[in-house]
Amino acid sequence: MAGVVLETLSWKKLIFLGVALLVLLVTFFLVGGLVAPNPTNFVHVIGTTCLNKGGNRNLTDWYIPREKGACSKVDIQDIEHIEHEKVRANQVVFSFWLPHPREGEQLDFSRWQQFLIGVLQLDISYDERVELIDGSTLTLDTRIGYRDKEDDPLAWKLLAESLEERKLNCFLPKKEKDYQYDCEMLSFFELGSLHHDYYLVNIRVPVDSYTGINMDIGKLNDIHLVAIYQNGGFTKVWVSIKSVMFPLIIAVLVWFWRRIRMLARPPNLLERTLFALGIAMSVLNCPLEYLTLAFNMPYMLLITDIRQGYFYAMLLSFWIIFTGEHIMDKTERNKLVLYWKHLLAVAIGCFCLLLFELTERGVQLTNPFFSIWVTSIGAKLALSFIIIAGIAAAGYFFFLCYMIFLVFRNISTKKQALPAMSGSRRLYYMGLIYRFKFLMLLTLVCSALTVVFFILSQLGEGQWMGEPPSIRYTSAFFTGVYGMWNVYVFGLLSLYAPSHKQFEPQTTGSDENSREEEVQLTYLPSSSEGGSVLQNFVAKVAED
Repeated sequence: MAGVVLETLSWKKLIFLGVALLVLLVTFFLVGGLVAPNPTNFVHVIGTTCLNKGGNRNLTDWYIPREKGACSKVDIQDIEHIEHEKVRANQVVFSFWLPHPREGEQLDFSRWQQFLIGVLQLDISYDERVELIDGSTLTLDTRIGYRDKEDDPLAWKLLAESLEERKLNCFLPKKEKDYQYDCEMLSFFELGSLHHDYYLVNIRVPVDSYTGINMDIGKLNDIHLVAIYQNGGFTKVWVSIKSVMFPLIIAVLVWFWRRIRMLARPPNLLERTLFALGIAMSVLNCPLEYLTLAFNMPYMLLITDIRQGYFYAMLLSFWIIFTGEHIMDKTERNKLVLYWKHLLAVAIGCFCLLLFELTERGVQLTNPFFSIWVTSIGAKLALSFIIIAGIAAAGYFFFLCYMIFLVFRNISTKKQALPAMSGSRRLYYMGLIYRFKFLMLLTLVCSALTVVFFILSQLGEGQWMGEPPSIRYTSAFFTGVYGMWNVYVFGLLSLYAPSHKQFEPQTTGSDENSREEEVQLTYLPSSSEGGSVLQNFVAKVAED
């Protein structure tokens, strides 16, 4: 009686494989916790106020805070000084040079840092002459430029420019002169790659009494820019993990499919789904990040999100089919159409994720200042989507737990047929049941950690859009969950490949009942022909 490797592998080899995979999984967690730095880091830069003497928007001049003659500094906090010097608000330019110098040394960005996200924090003080009106709109005239080390210090090139509006949500604890408003952070820009060494941000806050632009934003003292980027050290660890696991998953995937093609039957539903999961894992593992070291790829974040969404879709679909195929009742389940309701729900959820990413990061390819969070409707929609996605992920997990409960209950019911078997046959099936239950428990643990990882990543997506960050997931959890996916897929491809071994029950010539039992048990229903021995056994008992 043929089966899968999980059922025919000796206990010694199975324990060795399990220990090896466990050591690999622990290694992923240790690498993240002991070697890799935090996944992201940020720098806090206070804008340098430069004077634009003409007052009009200049599309060629850059205001550079640390270059002589490129920025005539002015103190806008001293209103009397500004009035005395006849400096108008339209003449003030807030300038930010990224990255910020540290201990007198000018740092530069590395292409390993992958992306750059900018968030604004405003210092607005109370002044009865220019009160801030609740819900007012802040208009920003913004430009982002870049240059590399070998370029002339004044030769900044334009990357993007836009006239942007942001809604202010501020609270005044005490209505006293010069008392600071407590304002929410404002999303500013997102760059999908860090291909250049330096970036320069110039912001003007134009004031026009005729159109009412920026007439009700209060007394603006300073603008702070918080720049978030991925740590280069973490990227190196992350890409190293991908570089190791990519060929390993490809190798076991090819071996698995060769075993399938050697059979005299077409692959069943579970085998096809597992093969598709292996392809999705390989797509996610492919270390495309190496290309960003040579090419400017601002669309890399979008590609990464699409790849991860594709993997989520396949993983969630596989768990539904995997547990459904092992419920093993009288229903013929080797048909994809039987799971259309479950798979449709997964497809709709993943499509919504894709639509959200295309709306946000797709538009940012042409306008990095765009954000769905800038309007009240967009912010509510985005926040609602994150909440719904978290609830849906939790609901999926509980539904999967229910399906696994049905699998365990049905197997426990079918175990009543074991006492009537011969000793060798009974021990064989008991071993299969123990192996399978352990694998289902691992599936449950993997699904739980995946749901937690998904919810935390969704919360982190919007964490910088309203308040200072309070939620952190460490590098150990990040690399550990990613390693868990690889170990889980590697283990399934190895253990659910068709085995070349045959189980031959031992019977005695005088034991007619045992011989009749073996003849009955070797009967395999056509719907599950070639599947696992345990699945065929329980399906046969269910029919009897």
